[in-house]
Amino acid sequence: MLFTDPTIFCSNPLVESDPFPPLESGWDCSQFFSTVQSVGPAGSGSASSEADQNQTQTQTHSNSGLDESNQTVSIIDERKRRRMISNRESARRSRMRKQRHLENLRNQANRLRFENRQLTNRLGFVLYHCHRVRTDNDRLQSEHSMLRQQLSDIQQILLLKQLQQFPSSAWPCNNVTVMSEQTTPLII
Repeated sequence: MLFTDPTIFCSNPLVESDPFPPLESGWDCSQFFSTVQSVGPAGSGSASSEADQNQTQTQTHSNSGLDESNQTVSIIDERKRRRMISNRESARRSRMRKQRHLENLRNQANRLRFENRQLTNRLGFVLYHCHRVRTDNDRLQSEHSMLRQQLSDIQQILLLKQLQQFPSSAWPCNNVTVMSEQTTPLII
């Protein structure tokens, strides 16, 4: 029958000290897997040799387990470090894209302001010329109506002169007494 010696168990420095060592030194788990000597029956030499073999196998397995756990921890730490570097690079690229986008927006805003000023100036120029054309149009329309009135007046005068040149016998109604030629002429 195998049993553990309580004096060996109680004299273990891990029990007396802090069970959770600080993580500053890394993940060295070998201190948690120390083997406890087991004492077999007094007369069996083969049992103690088997216990020694089991103990060395346990130590070998624990050491290989430690190596594997250390490798796993270092792989995880390496992945975390790579992920952190990748995240930093991604954040840097994102900041650069944002900065380029912001610069493009600023350039576009400046370009649109410039175009707006040009269009406003052109609109002012067109409105000025439109006002001049309307003024000229109003002047020409009044001149047109005045000239039309003068033409109408001239046509009436010519018609009256032509009527005065015809002899009174040329008119179909001879029975009407014609005024003498001494009538007052029309004033032009």
